[in-house]
Amino acid sequence: MAKPKTKRGQVRRAQILGAAETVIGSQGFSASSIVDITRAAAAAPGTFYIYFKSKEELFRELVTEMGLETRATVAQAIVQAPDRLSAERAGLEAFLRFVAARPTLYRIVEEARFVDPDAYRSYFAGFADAYATGLREAEATGEISPGDAEVRAWALMGMAKALGDRYVLWDDAPDISHVVDEAHAMICKGLAP
Repeated sequence: MAKPKTKRGQVRRAQILGAAETVIGSQGFSASSIVDITRAAAAAPGTFYIYFKSKEELFRELVTEMGLETRATVAQAIVQAPDRLSAERAGLEAFLRFVAARPTLYRIVEEARFVDPDAYRSYFAGFADAYATGLREAEATGEISPGDAEVRAWALMGMAKALGDRYVLWDDAPDISHVVDEAHAMICKGLAP
C-alpha cells in the first residue's frame, strides 16, 4: 500500500509498526493477531487496514525496516573510519548495539526465514551487496588483502549475526566492547599463529 501523505497518517502508521515490532517480536508471528497489534498501538482494529493489507504485508515492512535501519546505523558508524579495518570494528560494534537496543526487531528478521523467506533473503542479500562493494573498494586501495568480496561479506555478516545471537540476545548484560575487540582481532589477524 502507498505510504500516508499526511503527518497524522505517517505518525499513526509508525505507531502501528512500532506496536507490531513489540508484539510480533515478543510473541512471534503466528501467535500475534492484528487485534493484539492495534491494541498495543491504541488504535481501532479497522485502522490497521488503512495502512496495511494484511499481517503478512506488515511483517514484510518490519523486515525491510530492519534492513534499512541496520544499514543506516552501520553506515553512520563507519563513515568517519580512517580505513577498512577500523570500519569493520566500528560497524560490528554499531550492529551489536543496534541488536541490543532493538532485540524484538532482530527476532522478527530471524523469524522471516520461515514466515517470509523472500523478505529474509532480500534483507541479507541487500546487506551483502553493499558490504561486498565496500570490501572491493578497500581491496582496490590496498587496505585489505585480495579475496572474494562476496564470500568475505557473507562470512563477516555470519560472524556478526552469530555474535548478536550469542552475546546480545542470550546474555542479560553483554560486554559488547569485549566481544567486538575479540572479533576484530580475529578479522585483522586471522587464526594463524
